[in-house]
Amino acid sequence: MKALVKFARGPGNVELREVEDPRCGADLVKLQVAWCGICGTDLHVYHDRFRSFPPVILGHETSATIVEAGKNVRGLAPGERFCILGASAVTCGRCLYCRQGQFMFCQERRGMGHGVNGAFTRYVVVRPDQLFRLPAELPLEEGAVCEPFAAAVHAVCDLTPLRAGDVALISGPGPIGLLCLKLLAAEGIKTIVAGTDADLSRLELARRIGAHVVVKVNQQDLLSIVHAETGGLGADVVLECAGAASSVRSCLDAIRPLGHYTQVGHFGKEVTAPLDHIAFKQIRIAGSVGYTVATWMRMLNILEQGKIRLGDVITHKLALDDWQKGFAACEDKSALKVLLQP
Repeated sequence: MKALVKFARGPGNVELREVEDPRCGADLVKLQVAWCGICGTDLHVYHDRFRSFPPVILGHETSATIVEAGKNVRGLAPGERFCILGASAVTCGRCLYCRQGQFMFCQERRGMGHGVNGAFTRYVVVRPDQLFRLPAELPLEEGAVCEPFAAAVHAVCDLTPLRAGDVALISGPGPIGLLCLKLLAAEGIKTIVAGTDADLSRLELARRIGAHVVVKVNQQDLLSIVHAETGGLGADVVLECAGAASSVRSCLDAIRPLGHYTQVGHFGKEVTAPLDHIAFKQIRIAGSVGYTVATWMRMLNILEQGKIRLGDVITHKLALDDWQKGFAACEDKSALKVLLQP
């Protein structure tokens, strides 16, 4: 079968290769990939800014259909549709974090797409506990967005305290930022979304999703707008989703004293920020990475209830052969969420 493989360490070193079909063991499930989304992690692996274990097949944001269940597997049948929790592909199961359900922090953890083979290919083999059944009405395309949506659910619902009447600021209208906005809009939270001139189409989508105000920070004064929308107090809640030093500074300026700040974006490098704001404003801070199994269950409950749909963040659907076009569109922000179909 054809697969997109990181074949060696170093920048680049990614190409389509023919690989053997994976075999389904007695305790495993084999699925045919329907769609797999390009994630920022895939770009980081491509540029060798994120640890990987080549040769390894990239891709982890996937929807798939069962084609074979191992002889010891019960309750799963060919034809059933799932999204896949790839981040828990390898864990020790014994450490403090695994025992608490916080597998993201297991020292032995390896995820699909960088630590073990991922889903930019035709077939994947996983454990049954990694499978989460898709709601009947959810298209397979939207099923491939469940993984990043779970990351947004973790940031907003698990880690950020929200109350009716709050004013929130989201800085960075990329896929995760807009998925966070969907959750805030569904809760009726008045939300300001900030981006740059490169984000014009994304800011327009943010307006359609339910942003109260969108701000082009290159042309408008974000702090003045936040103060105008909050009676001079500042935002109650901030979610930094851009992973940029300038965004952090703006967020710390815009948050009110005793407000809550959630760091959702990842930087990949050292940054400087006015950390005195944390003390002098007595800001509560949470970092957000990944999710838990409970987050995935909550995420699917949200989708099952039908108040939030994910299709409008998908801007490109390409064949796996066109992976370079998809990667380039993500890099230059001409795309939002790109799905590849093997």
